[in-house]
Amino acid sequence: MYSEITQNKFKTWLILVVFVGFVGALGWLLSIYLGRPSLTIPVLVGGLVYAAVMYFAGGKISLAVNGAKEINKQDNPRLWRIVENLAITDGLPMPKVYIMDDPAPNAFATGRNPKNSAVCATTGILEIMNDSELEGVFAHEMGHVKNYDIRVSLIATALAVVVSFIADALLHLAWFRDEDDNNSSPIFIVLAVVGALLAPLVATLIQLAISRRREYLADATGALTTRYPEGLASALEKIQAYGSGLKRPNTATAHLFFANPLKSGAFMNLFSTHPPLEDRIRRLRDMGAHA
Repeated sequence: MYSEITQNKFKTWLILVVFVGFVGALGWLLSIYLGRPSLTIPVLVGGLVYAAVMYFAGGKISLAVNGAKEINKQDNPRLWRIVENLAITDGLPMPKVYIMDDPAPNAFATGRNPKNSAVCATTGILEIMNDSELEGVFAHEMGHVKNYDIRVSLIATALAVVVSFIADALLHLAWFRDEDDNNSSPIFIVLAVVGALLAPLVATLIQLAISRRREYLADATGALTTRYPEGLASALEKIQAYGSGLKRPNTATAHLFFANPLKSGAFMNLFSTHPPLEDRIRRLRDMGAHA
């Protein structure tokens, strides 16, 4: 389990470094096209500032758009007790606890750090999971909090938005260029158009790769917390049987959920923020076999 956590952390930060480099490269291409090479740094800094804004506001927005309602201990003692015990085990502050009214079995965690964290369960997951399975699910979600996954995710999302802005600017400049512009050579125009068209796709794939690595990491962390990988594996099997698609899914917050809240399909799986359930189950069972 420890080796799984170490490998996933390394791969996630490596992907994030590549993402930042990709943003910088697009900023350089834009600055060269405008004839202002020094523009690269401001573009990169602007992207990081935008990421910081998302970092501070993202948690409250995620809860609001999903219709999550905060509860107290007396509202659902079972869920509260499980979250409280996991927080004590992990040495974390007690997060705020929310429930959203949806029959699909799912859950998510949000917040920029452990002191400002929140966890949320759907009514569906509370109905179908036994205690060990529910404990596995929220050990996974608390793993996201413990590993600062939401911070990484918010930064990646913000950088993806910045990539889209730069790509749009490149495409606009390429199509509406001044014929007398020194930078309007056919080769450079082709590079600008190709870069503008491919940039959003590449950014999305990098963002998804980061999200998937963090899901594997949270699975490993959750299994390490409970010392019972089978509980989490069993919960994933139930979700596989019932389906995890929400009645009113929000694509902007899909990456936060325990299982993919969007409709499944062969094409959609390529762009899913979550790894395949069967793969997660297999990894957890392998952890249990080698524990």
